[in-house]
Amino acid sequence: MAKIGMYPGSFDPITKGHMNILNKALKIFDKVVIAVVKNSSKNTFLTLQERTELIEEIYKDNSNVSCVGLDSRLSVDLAKDLGAIAIIRGLRAVSDFEYEFQIASINRSQSPEVESVFFTPDEKLTFISSSMVKEIAMYDGKIDSFVHPIVENYLAKKFSSADS
Repeated sequence: MAKIGMYPGSFDPITKGHMNILNKALKIFDKVVIAVVKNSSKNTFLTLQERTELIEEIYKDNSNVSCVGLDSRLSVDLAKDLGAIAIIRGLRAVSDFEYEFQIASINRSQSPEVESVFFTPDEKLTFISSSMVKEIAMYDGKIDSFVHPIVENYLAKKFSSADS
């Protein structure tokens, strides 16, 4: 039976840091489902559909990665429905741990059979955040070392059309 992990997040946009966590998870899980979350506490720049489509385009040739939008339920419930044995989370810094530990504890209270698994990105990627990428892109800065070329091109078009 395939071991499935689910990687939830806002991915606004997906960065090389996210992709690094995903690659590490694929060494342990046979399949990873990226769950693009519509987080009510965050104002996202990209729509749920845009974020999902970018991820699908990046991973279109990888049958071990799939992507779903998640806008009206708990991620732990989706994980159960997908047959995922774990929820994958990334930790960039020690400061992320406390928040992620709380979320893992809440998830465990809802579904004890779904574990939380934490990965740290490669050191050169620990400082990357989607917020930083958007700000640099907004001012026409270089983001090629932070995001996949598909995301880089999409953001360049989106910001140039916003300037018009």
